[in-house]
Amino acid sequence: MLTLPCSVRIFLYTQPADMRCGFNKLSMFATNIMGYDPFSGHLFVYFNKRGDKCKILFWDRTGFCIWYKRLEEGTFERITNPSKRASLEIDITKLSLILEGIDISNAKQRKRYNRIIYL
Repeated sequence: MLTLPCSVRIFLYTQPADMRCGFNKLSMFATNIMGYDPFSGHLFVYFNKRGDKCKILFWDRTGFCIWYKRLEEGTFERITNPSKRASLEIDITKLSLILEGIDISNAKQRKRYNRIIYL
């Protein structure tokens, strides 16, 4: 399970991304296409067209970091965005489930108290 401060938001790029892209191109996607500041410390999640690779870009106060995962078998779940926007905000639980290969479209979460504070 991943743990992050509750102030960190996670933005999923809804289009397939070229996994040859590095720090500059992925941060450009975050700024110009998704409309967010890549220096914010939030996570920006990208998947390739086949769905077997994932890159997560984030700023850690001293520089950009990329976390990269390649599946040897299978694919990550493709998240659809009904609003047709370039990005979708997800929570850490959904990201963890996606990275573990759990189908979240059929998963049901029981009601919980969730107090979200945005600064």
